[in-house]
Amino acid sequence: MNIADKLVASIHYTLTNDEGEVIDSSAGHAPLDYIQGLGNIIPGLENALNGKAVGDKLQVVIEPVDGYGEYNAELVQELPRTMFEGVDTIEVGMAFQAQTAAGMQVVEVKEVDEETVTIDGNHQLAGQRLHFDVEVVAIREASAEELSHGHVHAAGGCGHDH
Repeated sequence: MNIADKLVASIHYTLTNDEGEVIDSSAGHAPLDYIQGLGNIIPGLENALNGKAVGDKLQVVIEPVDGYGEYNAELVQELPRTMFEGVDTIEVGMAFQAQTAAGMQVVEVKEVDEETVTIDGNHQLAGQRLHFDVEVVAIREASAEELSHGHVHAAGGCGHDH
């Protein structure tokens, strides 16, 4: 069986940046399970894994356009501190969910002063070339429920109210 649309693939991966620093890895954890063809993972990695079989190992370099997008300076905004009413302490590095024109988005606090809070809506990996070291460890059919929900269910259901 090879990785194809609507199949669940299990992969072990290590993600590094151009400098070779590890950003994320499944080492020491369960493999990542995702449904091929549904956009569960970034396009560049999904494309590279298509057609691969259990035991295949690959190294993939993904440009920002096929990863988390180019860095967009327009997603950095300075907001009046009054917009964060009810939040006693606002610190650099805090993440908030914000309703934007593009839907729900996670924004990170970059700067705070008396009057304003500067937030950044870019994904933390936006604009970065990504280096994936991947091993395919399992491939299976997705259940009808997983396909209807658009993601893999861990043992014990997915925890969503459907």
